[in-house]
Amino acid sequence: MSKTVKDKMKIAITIAIVGLFIWFLIVSPMITFHQNEKKVEEAAKRYFDLYQNELPVGERVKTVKLTTLYSKSFLKEDVYIPYTKKTCSISNSWVKVKRVNGEYKYYTYLECGVLTSTVDHKGPEIRLYGDQNVTVDLGEKYSDPGVKNVVDNSDGRLNIKDVIKKGKVDTSKVGVYEIEYVAFDSLSNKSSVKRTVTVVQKLASTIKKATGKVDYYIGEDPENYIYFSNMVFRIIGINGNEVKIVADKDIANVNYDAIDEWFKYYEAHLTDEAKRLIVEAKYCNMNITDKTFDTTQCSNYSVKKKFGLLSVDDINKSKASAAEGSYLEMGTITWLGNSKDSNNAYANRDYFYGTDKVYMAFNKVHNFGVRPVITIKGDSLIISGNGKADNPYKLKDYIKPKKNVELNTRFTGEYISYGGLLWRIVDVNKDGTTKVYCEQSLYDQEDPVIVMYDEKLTGNLTYNPKQHGNIGYIINNRSSEFIDTKYFVNHEIEVPIYKEEPNYGKEVDTKKYETKIFAPNMYEMFGATTDAPLIFSYWMVNSTISEVENPGMSEIGAVMYGTDSTYETYGIRPAAYFAKDVVINSGKGTKDKPFIVEK
Repeated sequence: MSKTVKDKMKIAITIAIVGLFIWFLIVSPMITFHQNEKKVEEAAKRYFDLYQNELPVGERVKTVKLTTLYSKSFLKEDVYIPYTKKTCSISNSWVKVKRVNGEYKYYTYLECGVLTSTVDHKGPEIRLYGDQNVTVDLGEKYSDPGVKNVVDNSDGRLNIKDVIKKGKVDTSKVGVYEIEYVAFDSLSNKSSVKRTVTVVQKLASTIKKATGKVDYYIGEDPENYIYFSNMVFRIIGINGNEVKIVADKDIANVNYDAIDEWFKYYEAHLTDEAKRLIVEAKYCNMNITDKTFDTTQCSNYSVKKKFGLLSVDDINKSKASAAEGSYLEMGTITWLGNSKDSNNAYANRDYFYGTDKVYMAFNKVHNFGVRPVITIKGDSLIISGNGKADNPYKLKDYIKPKKNVELNTRFTGEYISYGGLLWRIVDVNKDGTTKVYCEQSLYDQEDPVIVMYDEKLTGNLTYNPKQHGNIGYIINNRSSEFIDTKYFVNHEIEVPIYKEEPNYGKEVDTKKYETKIFAPNMYEMFGATTDAPLIFSYWMVNSTISEVENPGMSEIGAVMYGTDSTYETYGIRPAAYFAKDVVINSGKGTKDKPFIVEK
């Protein structure tokens, strides 16, 4: 046999094989598919012959689905996808009937795997004016942009007046609303699109409504409470689209000339979500004198930074009149952003002993209260709250707690109720323990527990929980008489030691001890005095090696220094570490709804 003949035979065999593939993979399945289309259409005709009252009138269209033809036995056998035992879609397959020129015309659509009928089965395309996702501020008027056009692949452009609109938007309530637009083509193929309208409460617009043209809060107790990074703040006011807030209470006691450095420590204790809301801003740092206490204007500002302090003009502007008080005035001695000169800065208090002044200058080496001022984004969303003391505004930085999770998954600033006392998270540590400070001093029934160094001890005394008679030893051992300590663990603490007056970051030595109950550190979160009704004076862990020895916190919220600690007496404000296996049983971590914990 010649090569030419062999080649021709190969070509013929190839063509035959290809032809068989085409027959089995394309032609035969299509023949079977079209036969199934006819079966379904005939079944639909029998259906409408029996149920003639369901036939459409006018330009209407009636549809019978494959599932109906099965259920009413108009189709005795299932319709399968060719070469398989899988049935065609009973929910997406149908027969439609429409009156055309006085006669009923049937349109059959089958969906059998990759094989689908060519009849028009798609609804028209709806195009909207504007965005499909819209954000509207609370109380703002919303006007829906509507439908731009409707186009069908068979019928062409349709009348937008025939589009059905469903849903309403209530801008008086925060929430997510949907507006649905529905259109049909001439075969009643349906399509729809949705516009999502989210009604939000923006912080800036809320403040503008509350403060009017002045853009800042006035009075002794306006409803301007806000929860930020698990701490209560007060809203001072708004500048453009940026909002200035201030901590409701002193956070720590810091020497003035180290406050900017301390702010780095403070920032590290904010939640990541809260940090994302902060914007850098300029803060008033002008020098003042006794003759400019009543100023409401600032003449000098810092460079842009993340944190600042209250200034005299902030406080004065927040008063309804010179004779009235302000929510910004403090019951503790708290630093202001105003200096007198290079060595002295002003502090604020609602009164000072021996004078009716509320502003007094002190040497910058002293440790007084710090209330951080922060500027945050005005477009921050309020997720709950109404600004009242018992229901502060909450932003998206608030992370709702879950039940039965470890306490060490929570955040600085949150509250815990344990042993009948209120505690506050200072740090969550890498070893799984949680450092807390008690929100009050210890009491024996109605009287505060007062302790002092053993008079037998001599020399320079530093805080030492291992030395009998030392205040550190007394606090660790006496506290268990008044509080439940079973959830607390022994833990290493650091005692910072200074040459003279404590100065943030300027320790000359650090001693480490393992103990269960200990005194707070004035520089740590919530080391300043609290506003608990049972707060009393208390010892602090900070120590010196000079004649100015262990400092204590006085009942008026000022750090006091003695020249001989063996004669000083203060109360006990316990600090401790919760064990790593302590879990949250209930509560929200707020002051009014603290976490309830268990092991």
